[in-house]
Amino acid sequence: MRLGLALGYWGRGPNPDHVPLAQEAERLGYRSVWTAESWGSDVFTPLTWIAARTSTIGLGTAVAQMAARSPTTTAMHALTLDHLSGGRVMLGLGLSGPQVVEGWYGRPFPKSPLTATREYVEVVRQVLRREAPVASEGRFHPLPYRGPDGTGLGKALKPITHPLRSDLPILLGAEGPKNIAQTTRIADGWLPLYWSPTRPEVYEASLADAPEGFLVAPMAQVRVCDDVAEGLLPVKTMLGFYIGGMGHAARNFHADLMARMGYEEEARRIQRLFLEGRREEAVLAVPDAFADEISLVGPRERIAERLELWRKGPVTDLLALAPDAHTLRVLAELNE
Repeated sequence: MRLGLALGYWGRGPNPDHVPLAQEAERLGYRSVWTAESWGSDVFTPLTWIAARTSTIGLGTAVAQMAARSPTTTAMHALTLDHLSGGRVMLGLGLSGPQVVEGWYGRPFPKSPLTATREYVEVVRQVLRREAPVASEGRFHPLPYRGPDGTGLGKALKPITHPLRSDLPILLGAEGPKNIAQTTRIADGWLPLYWSPTRPEVYEASLADAPEGFLVAPMAQVRVCDDVAEGLLPVKTMLGFYIGGMGHAARNFHADLMARMGYEEEARRIQRLFLEGRREEAVLAVPDAFADEISLVGPRERIAERLELWRKGPVTDLLALAPDAHTLRVLAELNE
């Protein structure tokens, strides 16, 4: 199992520790570093900043939101950074949810998410292969555009720039069972939001047809500390926000996932508390057991014991949300 460093997205502003953490991860032999976006900082600019200050570590987006850019624009970002970094980019994509897609990007959330994702990936791959002018008869991403409000002058174009790699890895941040199953067919890897090594049955059917070499790269908060309960608080804070606030009460993919992992009653309670404005109560309502099984928190010996569970499953890359260089070093030592 390889290690990656997940940096997430910015809060109020850039985190001055991100570049030093990425450099330390590279020194320790971590395979990759990953940035993210929500509705603030974008995913590619911080990754480019890190690329200029490192030399070997892989550069991943976890995730670039599909609604933020047309598939050809995303492909342009990826191939440009891949050239500048010497072939280090891994393109992680995600559909996001209706609240973000419609509320932030001002686009309709696709009624057929699987079809929209499949079309998006195919257009990106066409750009990267550069075998012919990029064209798609797709419902969501038609190229050239032939809609009634167009000029009719659109022309299928072949990218001017030659991509460095036609096989640049594409990973998807899928959550639903059908979406995960499709991911094994159309992508090079999967970015699980929550992964529990003690519940292989949650994803077993969806991953049944994954090809050899398919990447499974979950993110997990990792923290070396003496007090497990205190160390779990950041995990519970994240879960409270995602399960309670990252989606509508009637359609929240993160809450649905927690329910499928055996915590349906707790997920609905967290949602209710968060949407009522009782955010601190929502965080406290996150079960310690759930926060614990999807993270690696506690003294070195405890993390070492739990890390063995992660090794036994299909995980190929553990993307660590680690707050400090000491935690990065301990995790690297334990994974040797």
